[in-house]
Amino acid sequence: MSTVKELIERYQPRASLQSFGEVYTDTTEFMNIGHGDVVRLGERHYLVLRDEAERRFGMEDPKFWVKRCTELESGEKRILKLVFHERFDMKIGELTVPCYRSPEKEARILDLTRGDPRFMQGFSLPDAAGNNVRIIEVVFGKRLDLAVDAIACDHETYFREHFPGILANFIEACEAIAFLHAHGERHGDIRRDHLFRHFDTGRYVWIDFDYTFDGSANPFGVDVFGLGNILLFLAGKGIHTAQSLAETREGRDILARITPDDYSVMYRYRIMNLEKIFPHIPTDLCRVLRHYAVGSEVYYESARELLDDLRPCLDRLGRGR
Repeated sequence: MSTVKELIERYQPRASLQSFGEVYTDTTEFMNIGHGDVVRLGERHYLVLRDEAERRFGMEDPKFWVKRCTELESGEKRILKLVFHERFDMKIGELTVPCYRSPEKEARILDLTRGDPRFMQGFSLPDAAGNNVRIIEVVFGKRLDLAVDAIACDHETYFREHFPGILANFIEACEAIAFLHAHGERHGDIRRDHLFRHFDTGRYVWIDFDYTFDGSANPFGVDVFGLGNILLFLAGKGIHTAQSLAETREGRDILARITPDDYSVMYRYRIMNLEKIFPHIPTDLCRVLRHYAVGSEVYYESARELLDDLRPCLDRLGRGR
């Protein structure tokens, strides 16, 4: 077997690498694989640059089983997702949903959505030990929530000038999730940091499909609640809570009108009834959001139901009020 040094000299002779690691064909012990190592999968070689990390709430959460790499043969950047089994419980109101990682399920979705620009692209290969490694193309874009945060204006201006285009793209992203559901699949981890805006096309792109869950009466319910959480962020240009409202005099006046029924059934500190905070948001859109509130008597059971109510909201915004 070739050494890392020999592989670099063969495929990337101009690469700057201070130290050369090992060549791995078995990725089971992913914690041992780091910068300067090479993972061989099939006939391709992937030079590991670093471990990936998720950035949430101002903190970095390392993902030691996800490696940012350069494919030596092509020079293209790739992400290797190695096999890591994890289980945890998700709370939706009084319901507890067991969740876990499934490399096989993510591999199926990569196959199902190949060539579909609404989803990250990639494929899977077994390593020498039979581990299901997913080889992912890097999405050339920015997290949607960070893109929205970067829009510098007051909420009414944002809602009037920017939100209609954002909602149109978000509806297309919801259509993508409905496509998965129609094929018996689910995203499994719908969060606002898992939706990117492509730099070139402006299109929204879903990433990370390896979570799935058991024990839910509605197999797609967790996805549908995830879509509602993103919609709340987009419509409100952020998340609004009792704590954030209490920071200003105007916010405290609004907070006096907020009732327990106005909060999210999934995240009890988030205010779902945006009509009480932003009167310029149309009632029909606020009605969609209230389907996710504690006071709702009916929750959406499918992405199609959500879409049926969202499309008229976009039509109204397009016509003006």
